[in-house]
Amino acid sequence: MPCLMRVSIIFWLLAFFVIAVKATAAEAPKPNILFILADDLGYGDPGCYGCEDIRTPHLDRLADAGLKFTDFYANAAVCSPTRAAFLTGRYQQRIGLDNALGYQEMGRGLPLDGETIADALRDAGYRTGLAGKWHLGYDDGRRPLQQGFDHFFGLLGGNHHYFEHMDRIGVHDLWMGDEPVEREGYSTDLVTEDAIQFLEESRETPFFLYLSHPAPHFPWQGPNDIDKDVQPKTKAWQTGDRATYVSMVERMDEGIGKVLAKLDELNLTGNTIVIFTSDNGGHTYSRNDPMRDFKSTIWEGGTRVPCIVRWPEVIPAGTVSSQVAITMDWAVTFRRLGGLGPDPAGKDGIDLLPFLTDPQKREDRTLFWKRKKGPVRKSVIEGRAVRQGDWKLIEQADGERYLFDLKKDVSETTNLIGEYPEVVERLHRSLDSWEREVTFTLP
Repeated sequence: MPCLMRVSIIFWLLAFFVIAVKATAAEAPKPNILFILADDLGYGDPGCYGCEDIRTPHLDRLADAGLKFTDFYANAAVCSPTRAAFLTGRYQQRIGLDNALGYQEMGRGLPLDGETIADALRDAGYRTGLAGKWHLGYDDGRRPLQQGFDHFFGLLGGNHHYFEHMDRIGVHDLWMGDEPVEREGYSTDLVTEDAIQFLEESRETPFFLYLSHPAPHFPWQGPNDIDKDVQPKTKAWQTGDRATYVSMVERMDEGIGKVLAKLDELNLTGNTIVIFTSDNGGHTYSRNDPMRDFKSTIWEGGTRVPCIVRWPEVIPAGTVSSQVAITMDWAVTFRRLGGLGPDPAGKDGIDLLPFLTDPQKREDRTLFWKRKKGPVRKSVIEGRAVRQGDWKLIEQADGERYLFDLKKDVSETTNLIGEYPEVVERLHRSLDSWEREVTFTLP
């Protein structure tokens, strides 16, 4: 056979192979995405993170079948900012959402003209659903159905009575889409039931389900506390104990088990990536061990959270990753999973898929936090922090500064502020630069 003919045949064979590969990739089913977010769950509360007094068998089995992060962070020490970062893939400071929305607060939340990961995935052919807590806007344009979700059932605010479904100031807060609804039952169970129904209705199409549990956020009411006297505008709204908290977490775990069982029943488990994490560190009755402090602070106990990921035959089972990661990374990761290119608006998060498929892989990160408190136009900066590699610098509003080597001192007990002035200066400059870049000017 002449040489030229052989080259021509090889060329056409290669061209046919490339076309076939592209066609196969185009026909490959997009993975379903189930993102489960607990509310105020402590880093050390799941059994797979060392807890001994809370039974979380379903979360533990999820970790056994997938990957557990040791150094995963929430974007903020309170809820609304973390949730905004998750849906946008950017630091929440870029949209002026430094602190949580107040009860029935209008005019603030997600931008009216922005794009969420739900928008992007819906455009890519996904059915999108939210079951549970929103807390990113009450007014028209900022509710879930206007922010990329095909389906919404749950509460718009930050918390509500688990049986009577009113918020802390006494306003009814349970919705189906854009309409208020009445339901009998414990909120955790109602959210679970809605998530299962969404899976039933989405079995024939790729789906993105954001299962946003209100638990174990206050009011601290277990599934058997229907007669507990919890009235709006009273101290009872934040009165509880560890035993009640335990019952709330265990009921949430039970519900998650039912959702995972539904994936099995529908034969969807193999092509569904499941992520479980928390929106910030644990509150009063949580176990954040070995982290210091609690929710609302920029110590590790306020921002470091559990995170478990399962995707059979893609993510190695029973693995652990110490890669530093943060909530907003999931929006970038989901874009890749949905076959979408980079967001033209830019993202602050990174694609986590390389670290999920290779748990030994590491990449240095620099992450930032800023804590504000109070009404938006009168909010006060309480402090800011940066983690770069294993170093963490905290700068409090009162002028106190702390430097920690988290590799040696994860509990933040030994302040090294006077021993490494060059590290302090470098981290301080990076904080200043970041703050200038992300500062949002209120209209």
